[in-house]
Formats: sequence, structure tokens, C-alpha cells
Amino acid sequence: MQDDAPEVIASTVDAPWLPPGGVADVVLGGPVLRPTGLVRLLLTDEDRVFCTRRDGSGKLDLPTARVGAEDHDGAVAIAGLARQVVGGPVPLRYVGAVRNTVTVPTPEYEWPTPVAVFAVWTTDAVPVVPGEWIAGSAGSVLAERHWYPLFRRLVASAH
Repeated sequence: MQDDAPEVIASTVDAPWLPPGGVADVVLGGPVLRPTGLVRLLLTDEDRVFCTRRDGSGKLDLPTARVGAEDHDGAVAIAGLARQVVGGPVPLRYVGAVRNTVTVPTPEYEWPTPVAVFAVWTTDAVPVVPGEWIAGSAGSVLAERHWYPLFRRLVASAH
């Protein structure tokens, strides 16, 4: 998908998880967006998604890693996350990202402004760490995750 033109497939204006006026766009394909704040690894098995527990909240989510200040596109972070989750270096494909646009930051908003990117990558490898395979069908608990439209598009393109 990396060579495809980017496509905004979902947009949330005045997203409640962002400072007032913030917009969250789900962008499918295209080049890796910058600056990347987090990388997520989307592992699928048909209509199921591999999830681990989030630090802090304990909610199920994609395996995730923070991106260091010098790693603008998250390449180092996603390679490290993949090694940790699937046990070694594997070919990765960029799926897309959630792009937050915040023009007026607030003290509690920790991400870069005006744009922060949360990139989603996938691979055909299988996890070697503990986690759960969660159904990603309509009504899934995962439907509230910001990256969920990327998963639905990925599954649709596979069939």
C-alpha cells in the first residue's frame, strides 16, 4: 500500500480526545506521514486482530511503541516493535495512519502540533508474545479504536 496515493477514509472534526478544534483523519496508504509519534503493528488472521494490553489503561489495542525524537517516520520504532512482537526482523507494509491536527495545543496534549501521526504497519508474521485475537467484525470492541477504519479497509482489500 505504500506506493498508493494517500486517501482520507475517515475524519473526526472536534475529536473529543483532542484539544478543542482538533481534527483526527484516518489516512490510508501513501508515503509514511511525519512526524510519527507512535507506531502500531496490525496483525490479522482473517477478521481477527492480535491485541495486547495497553500500558496504564489495560485496554486491548494493537502492539504499540513510542517513536524517538530523531526517528521522524517511525522506521526504527516499528522495526524494534516487530522484532519484539514476532520474534525477528520481518518485511513490513505501511497501511496508513491516524493524523491528528491540533492548531491550539493545551498543556495536557503531549503530541507535536500542529500535526502528529500514529502510523499503522502490518506483516504476515505471527506473534510470539502473549496477547489475544479479537474479532474485528461489526460491533467489535475494537471499533472504537482510531485505527479501526484502516483494519476494515485492509480486510476488505484481502477478499
